[in-house]
Amino acid sequence: MAFSESLASRIRDALARKKNIEEKKMFGGVGFLLNGNMLVGVWKNSLIVRLGPDNYEDALMESHVREFDITGKPRRAGSWSSQMASKTTAS
Repeated sequence: MAFSESLASRIRDALARKKNIEEKKMFGGVGFLLNGNMLVGVWKNSLIVRLGPDNYEDALMESHVREFDITGKPRRAGSWSSQMASKTTAS
């Protein structure tokens, strides 16, 4: 399945004036890297957000946030929100 181009476009717009951002196709979606490190991305219809350890546990308490796991090996300090959450945050 392809990734949500409309969600990726919203991210591009939000990051357009930021320095050191690189867009890279990865994991069947697209990632936006800051200084070579994953910052945010899109996988299918989901927004992927890299969180630091200080925010990780609190974020997982939100109903629309899940651990980032597309391979069977969850990525610690990473999470992703559902399609529903990404639609409701649009403005």
